[in-house]
Amino acid sequence: MNVRPAAAPIALLALLGGCVKAGDIDLSSGVGITAVRSACPSVGVPAGTGDITLFDPATSRDSSAIDVVANISNVRSTCDDSGADVLTTVTFDVRARRTRAQDARDVTLPYFITVVRGGNAVTAKRIGRVGLHFDAGQTLATTSGQASTTITRAAATLPDEVRAKLNRKRKAGQDDAAVDPLSAPDVRQAVLSASFEALVGFQLTEDQLKYNAQR
Repeated sequence: MNVRPAAAPIALLALLGGCVKAGDIDLSSGVGITAVRSACPSVGVPAGTGDITLFDPATSRDSSAIDVVANISNVRSTCDDSGADVLTTVTFDVRARRTRAQDARDVTLPYFITVVRGGNAVTAKRIGRVGLHFDAGQTLATTSGQASTTITRAAATLPDEVRAKLNRKRKAGQDDAAVDPLSAPDVRQAVLSASFEALVGFQLTEDQLKYNAQR
């Protein structure tokens, strides 16, 4: 693997929130449904941001002008939820291909990590850069990136009344025995509000986003 330089870790500002431990929500009481919330944010790549294309000249969008194409893959995370804050480290691979391979070359690409709450609310975002090195004659280069997030526990902890509704035992024959507690708007909203994602992708310009969407 050609790595020069490796991406510098990014530390996100602590969020005013937190997480609960796996198993805190168990909906299996008499209705055969089980749902477990993790203490750690789920990780992924937002649609349309997992690859980037550089052109030469930069204003062209012809296929003959494609200079470098790179993509993010193998996104994974480690999480420590043993303390008051939940600390998550996200790592990912970047693989790039260039069109002209005569000379050695270094390429630096911007990427972001963002924390999303409830599926659509961005609560923190930082920009980093990852460097790739092409040796003379090589068309491929790979490297890896790393970023971290900190989420305080309160924001991802469900209110006691919501936990009671989710964990209330139900018996067959009761009017609400087969009713999913998450169908209640207040419960559903509370669960969404306490759910977080850590997302990574290339920091694209508007033109680059448009190009990815229209390919």
